[in-house]
Amino acid sequence: MIADCNPQATTVPPPKALLLDFGSVMSVSVFERHRDTERILGLPAGTLTWLGPIAPDTDPLWLAMQRDEITERGYWSARAKELGERMGEGSWDVHTMLMRVRQTDPNSIVRPEIKRLIRAAKADGIVVGILSNELELFYGSEFLSRMDVLADMSVIIDATHTGILKPDPRAYAGAVSGLGVKPGEVLFVDDQFRNIVGADKAGLQTQFFDLRDVEGNLAAIAARLQLTLQVTP
Repeated sequence: MIADCNPQATTVPPPKALLLDFGSVMSVSVFERHRDTERILGLPAGTLTWLGPIAPDTDPLWLAMQRDEITERGYWSARAKELGERMGEGSWDVHTMLMRVRQTDPNSIVRPEIKRLIRAAKADGIVVGILSNELELFYGSEFLSRMDVLADMSVIIDATHTGILKPDPRAYAGAVSGLGVKPGEVLFVDDQFRNIVGADKAGLQTQFFDLRDVEGNLAAIAARLQLTLQVTP
């Protein structure tokens, strides 16, 4: 299955720029790594049952976020607190949780397929950037300084510093300006519908990244960019 939420994708010109969310799009999500997390933390297999967008019915907190009852930052803060307390270490913040469950190699959290996609896009003259609500807030500057893929970005707009969260139209405007193209020439990819809606209202082309079909999403993005991806890393 190829995920594509843009019914006009076949009628608009190929994008000149690719704008990516980081968490769950560029990085392998916490949800996908539950079994690894349990192993790393010494928790019994099957301890972590909340699966967010992969299986919303397993995650009332995620559903509350989708209803705008809590923010995305609030969701992850609650999960970090819960996991820290389960470990008997008190309330973790999100940065602590990510460092504990993702170990120490920043390059290992980035999807290899995304790296290949970015490399192919740049080789084809497509500019690539990141628009994130909490990149440095969650990961820390030292960790990010060792992440190779960030060197391939023409622009990184991070609400950790701007204070402007998606889906605020100013967030998209800042990213588009940094990419040096027109809004309609940007393909924006995000795993949150509210951010996709915001980008659509701002005039960007959009692609929803559905964690239930990562391979299909990547194929759809490549098709929208008219790219052929290498099968091997």
